[in-house]
Amino acid sequence: MRANPFENALVQLARAARVKKFSPELLARLARPEREINVAIPVRMDNGNARIFDGYRVQHSNLRGPYKGGIRYHPDTDINEVRALAFWMTLKTAVANIPFGGGKGGVAVDPKTLSKGELERLSRAFVRALAPVLGARADIPAPDVNTTPEIMNWMEDEYEKITGDKTGATFTGKPLGSGGSEGRGAATGLGGFFVFDALREILGVRKGASVAVQGIGNVGAHAARIFEEHGYRVVALSDSKSGIYNEDGVFVSEVIAHKKKYGTLSGFPNAHTVSNEKLLMLPVDVLIPAALENQITKKNARTVKAKIILELANGPTTPEADDILFKRGIHVVPDILANAGGVTVSYFEWVQNLKREHWTEDSVFRKLRAMLAREARAIFARSRALKTDLRRAAFVVALERIEKSLRNKK
Repeated sequence: MRANPFENALVQLARAARVKKFSPELLARLARPEREINVAIPVRMDNGNARIFDGYRVQHSNLRGPYKGGIRYHPDTDINEVRALAFWMTLKTAVANIPFGGGKGGVAVDPKTLSKGELERLSRAFVRALAPVLGARADIPAPDVNTTPEIMNWMEDEYEKITGDKTGATFTGKPLGSGGSEGRGAATGLGGFFVFDALREILGVRKGASVAVQGIGNVGAHAARIFEEHGYRVVALSDSKSGIYNEDGVFVSEVIAHKKKYGTLSGFPNAHTVSNEKLLMLPVDVLIPAALENQITKKNARTVKAKIILELANGPTTPEADDILFKRGIHVVPDILANAGGVTVSYFEWVQNLKREHWTEDSVFRKLRAMLAREARAIFARSRALKTDLRRAAFVVALERIEKSLRNKK
């Protein structure tokens, strides 16, 4: 039976509330989304038949600003997953200290089974179903697992056709020529590196340390390249089907090229084959889960050998695993901090769209580094003061900011 990520999210909330006291009203409001939308999406397939897809949008909290969160296309997507992701987005935008709340969306579909035309028709139909609750000041979607800048462009175009809104600010993560921001593609992976780099010395990791990345989709592939470019030794990479390991390191560009050519990592020369599960147990300095939820659990946390876990996926570590890792002295840099680069640059894109501006990549990355490094150091200091782990410290910082907004609205 698949673990319920929303139950894990609520456990994380309760654990943070035991570290510092918060108002019962705040905790009650965060324990359930403000709105949930389930839609049936009819799509005309290439063979002429109609197929109905299940779609979801969860608007968790707008106490600090418009709902903000990605849309994922994945066959296992369900309402509990989307609830959890929306909850984490509420915390993540507060950790990044940007004026958004949290939301998330998804469609239960394997996009690899669709033609490009079917994918576009699905994306546009999803927007038509959700258009009444979206908007640049209401709910601002973005890419997530298996969605792309091109898909965001279709969605923004459909929204403009429906509403006449020409700001381009309702969807972020768009292509550069269609109102997208410089640096958005690399933002989550690069933001993770900026957080790591701000904490590296404090956490006792040397430059050139070994790194394993679980999941080489957009986020994981960018993270692997960025760590390699900064002199770190990437020793293991995986996709959804297979993984490779070489303790002396691999060239990330060669691995990506192999994957692109053969559709798999299997057969990559001069490397051992390793499963996704075994990759998590490798003797590395930095482990980067960049795939899906519930990868590190109470069943395998005792065999993790990494010094630091940098969560670029959402919810890869369960609360029970957090306790085991904390007792073992393994630092978990939580998702709501480590992967906040994507939503931060989405915020930059939103600002640029509304102001009709276009910032340089250097400007975007300077702003991103400054914001995330500041928040990373603040959360580490809070973890020391509270004698707790980085996740609970991050939750405390986020909850304080959300509670302030709640008080200001009264």
